[in-house]
Amino acid sequence: MGNFLSPAAWARVIPFVLFMVFLALRGQFSTEDGEASQLPFDARWLYAVSVVVVAASLAWFWRRYDELRHWGMDFKQVLLSIAVGIVVFVLWTRLTAPWMMLGEPSAGFRPVDDDGELMWTLIAFRWVGAALLVPVMEELFWRSFLMRWVDNQDFEKVDPASVTIKAIALSTLCFMLAHTQWLGAIVAGLAYAWLYKKTGSLWAPVLAHAVTNGVLGGWVILNGYWSFW
Repeated sequence: MGNFLSPAAWARVIPFVLFMVFLALRGQFSTEDGEASQLPFDARWLYAVSVVVVAASLAWFWRRYDELRHWGMDFKQVLLSIAVGIVVFVLWTRLTAPWMMLGEPSAGFRPVDDDGELMWTLIAFRWVGAALLVPVMEELFWRSFLMRWVDNQDFEKVDPASVTIKAIALSTLCFMLAHTQWLGAIVAGLAYAWLYKKTGSLWAPVLAHAVTNGVLGGWVILNGYWSFW
């Protein structure tokens, strides 16, 4: 197994696996309204724990993320990434017909107390996790690692500009399977992969992903559309 994945690969896989483990735990222990059914505390706080744990893992492996040590984007690429992030947000909130969904979310997140009041500490952890942590963690896994690994197991040698259609398609398919909104996930996965390939900078899909999730979080909070969280 040690020859199967390099240290650089494990540095991208482990934070993602940790996040998915906590997601599964929340799905296992949360009731419909998000409160704990079998734990001595509110299961929604598992998300806050996941933010801390995954952030710590990213910090621990940071020296392995050569792509993120330098910004490497010009002003036009920044604007392009922001624009792509906004477009993905708009499409994500509209591609919600029943046939566009893969079942129900595995772990709902409704940060409202018994009196109907917003729980702002939970909201802060959720927004920070979605807008700042998840884009880095997921783009390191899906685009930096998996997409290039499909083309070459020594993935760090793969220039983002040279990734094949096969690699983009397979990594986007896997990205889709990890999300309830399968069509929205395909759109997002292809958009972020295209940005990475076009700019050659992992910061481009990270920024776009952060814009998508950040704007989505604000929209969810303002409108109470908790099913998107």
